[in-house]
Amino acid sequence: MPLRSAAWQRVCFYHDRGFPVTKELNERARLLLKTLVESYIRDGQPVGSRKLGEGAGLDVSSATVRSVMADLEKFGFVNSPHSSAGRVPTVKGYRMFVDTLINVRKLTDNDLMRLKGQFDADAGVQDLLGAASSMLSDLTNMAGIVTIPWRERLVLRHLEFLPLSGHRVLVIIVVNGEEVQNRIIHTERTYSPAELTQASNYLNEQFAGQCLLTVREQLLGTMRETKESLSTMMQAAVEVADKALHMGTSTEKFVMSGETNLMNFSQLSDVDKLRQLFDAFQQQRSMLHLLDQSLDADGVQIFIGEESGYDALEQCSLVSAPYEADGGTIGVLAVIGPTRMAYDRVIPIVDITAKLLGAALNQSH
Repeated sequence: MPLRSAAWQRVCFYHDRGFPVTKELNERARLLLKTLVESYIRDGQPVGSRKLGEGAGLDVSSATVRSVMADLEKFGFVNSPHSSAGRVPTVKGYRMFVDTLINVRKLTDNDLMRLKGQFDADAGVQDLLGAASSMLSDLTNMAGIVTIPWRERLVLRHLEFLPLSGHRVLVIIVVNGEEVQNRIIHTERTYSPAELTQASNYLNEQFAGQCLLTVREQLLGTMRETKESLSTMMQAAVEVADKALHMGTSTEKFVMSGETNLMNFSQLSDVDKLRQLFDAFQQQRSMLHLLDQSLDADGVQIFIGEESGYDALEQCSLVSAPYEADGGTIGVLAVIGPTRMAYDRVIPIVDITAKLLGAALNQSH
């Protein structure tokens, strides 16, 4: 798996952070961290030194285990939720685990057959995306998400505004390859040819290559936040582009299944956090931005907690992989769940689903 690193990389990891690098302690510390993360994922309870030592199969005293754990805590891999409790992994500890310590499980024959049975080459694109999203959710009991292929989105290549009589403007939009769309819009005031030329030049420079819905959302955000301070040219660009791009832009950026599964996890039981998370799903923009970071990934990519950069996902992990068709990457699929997820099982599910979806999309053409 591309997530695993060589042993010497693990030594460098510890050395760069000032962690002891003698072979004996290095191996022991890694084993104890691995055992702690696995125990916490399985049971959801802080892990004490005695239980940790027994679980790791080490013939050492509890005092020795406590000493190693104190070092791991000092360098940010674990923490203690209460002064007298055991320890739990931090985001840094989870990252160390998934990058260098994890043993990824093979899918069972039953799971593999269920996955393969969902992808009918005669199905349409939307049905295949829905099947992938549902299977990700069903197999993990978390949320499954699949982005709409780029070729299914309208991507801005070039636009031009031409004044007509009254408060009307002819909009010429080139999308995707060379598809041309002409629209007539009604504006709040009459714009001069010079204003419309300035507006189209600005929009082409700033937004060419982005999907129309993303362009419109960014412009609306600008309008809401800084409307009073916008220059005349920017006001023209925002108003004309908003009306022009409102027509024909799909509101769906991804297909999602099982988001209500997240309510079943104690880590995500806070009502305000759940509301914030579901709002992010509804707004789609931030989620799509995060998922699109995986478009160029080599295999599975994982964002743990704060690594996503979004407050709504602070208690979540996202395990993603790009999917391909026609010789290139066209989208991303992912599982979203609590940071305390069974990464060893989720990683192969995401990886294989991405491959099966790509194969089905190729056959459907």
